[in-house]
Amino acid sequence: MIGFPILSVMMLVPLVAAIICLFLDAKPARMLALAATLVNLALGILLWVNFDIGGAQWQFMERADLFAGFEYALGIDGIALMLIMLSVFLMPICIGASWEAIKTRVGEYMAAFLIMEVLMIGVFAAQDIFLFYIFFEAGLIPMYLIIGVWGGDNRIYASYKFFLYTLLGSVLMLIAMLWMVNEAGTSSIPVLMEYDFAPAAQTWLWLAFFASFAVKMPMWPVHTWLPDAHVQAPTAGSVILAGVLLKLGGYGFIRFSLPMFPDASAQFAWLVWGLSMVAVVLTSLIALVQHDMKKLIAYSSVAHMAIVTVGLFAFNVQGLEGAMMIMLGHGLVSGALFLCVGVIYDRLHTREIDRYGGLAINMPAYATLFLLFTMASIGLPGTSNFVGEFLALAGIYQANSWVAFVATTGIILGAAYMLYLYRRVCFGGQKNADAAAMPDLTVREYLLLGPIAAAVLWMGIYPESFLAPMRADIQVLDDRLAAAAPASDAQLAMTGPANAGEGE
Repeated sequence: MIGFPILSVMMLVPLVAAIICLFLDAKPARMLALAATLVNLALGILLWVNFDIGGAQWQFMERADLFAGFEYALGIDGIALMLIMLSVFLMPICIGASWEAIKTRVGEYMAAFLIMEVLMIGVFAAQDIFLFYIFFEAGLIPMYLIIGVWGGDNRIYASYKFFLYTLLGSVLMLIAMLWMVNEAGTSSIPVLMEYDFAPAAQTWLWLAFFASFAVKMPMWPVHTWLPDAHVQAPTAGSVILAGVLLKLGGYGFIRFSLPMFPDASAQFAWLVWGLSMVAVVLTSLIALVQHDMKKLIAYSSVAHMAIVTVGLFAFNVQGLEGAMMIMLGHGLVSGALFLCVGVIYDRLHTREIDRYGGLAINMPAYATLFLLFTMASIGLPGTSNFVGEFLALAGIYQANSWVAFVATTGIILGAAYMLYLYRRVCFGGQKNADAAAMPDLTVREYLLLGPIAAAVLWMGIYPESFLAPMRADIQVLDDRLAAAAPASDAQLAMTGPANAGEGE
């Protein structure tokens, strides 16, 4: 085991670096931010290597009483480990993506990203419900600033919309948390995950948490803040927003809604399935008609997150494992796609799809990597998203075949809009001389996209290395849900009118 409080150190390193960045000029601020995020990546790898698969559910525990009963309690299971690894992997890539694109107030920009890393790690490591809430909500502030200060022309509108949507949903969650702590007599998340709240109370508590997590995912129809936020955010802001911040809602369902309110989760499964089916089809069709590359990828994120919620509420191991693998795979692929948009935006300063065309001729390396990430987004076997989508759809098929049928159309529509995007950007004639004159990838851009490409292929070829740390925790969650799981449509058919007389 590691002989120091590694989770606290992983939060302290970027926090100290963020404070120092505020007082530095542009170049040293960039260097310090990159160094701090690389140190955290190394600590994350150390955390993963020392995680005991098959050991205790909660590992690397840290605990200290602060004030008025408030407890500083950290610890992770395999699910939190994988999401922390996703965060620390993407963060140095975000710093690298901002190296040349951000030219004003660089120190403050780097500090905002470093503070966000602190808060993301805190969300996944928190073992106290109020500590979780502080990290969960505080993460809004640096993202709000990144969009509002360094974003596009309509950044103020987008940042306010992002902040208000995500904050308002969380007010109800805080009220529910206060009631839960008063009822259970503890604010410990592991204890609350095993506490049996009354079924009537579970209904209201589930709805309060759902109000927050549905916006964070984001689920249809509370998704409208996402395209605006992505379009206005700088490239690195879009990467971390799609890569990690969207996963906070899914993590919330896994950590709170499903284990703490299993009866209510089963009661409202139809609601989640219904909203997810609408999202998969509707946002995919909207993506098909977009002219802005970032908007297209943003709407694709809503469709992919809908398959995550379908998997989570399948109430079986395959669905839960699939949802987690989609979250990890989508975090990599969507981040890479936004980087690909950023590469050509930095050269031509437009995201209009029709301004490009034929980039495979003058940017063959870029076109090759863009093709890999396009295929991964579609769910090509051998890439990261295939594993998660296959498991999630297999899981929901066991629960409800009609939901599985509608959700699967998202794969077909995803192939349509992603291949349509790729064809218009990289194939065809070179309509515009300025696009035809763009140079291929620089060394810095290779260093940004190369590691993600390797991770996407690693997840697709050997997913066991990512599933193994989570498997025991997902099984514990499945055992918790087993008694409440609604009957599948196959079971309903077996016990329907045709068999009603057999027992008479």
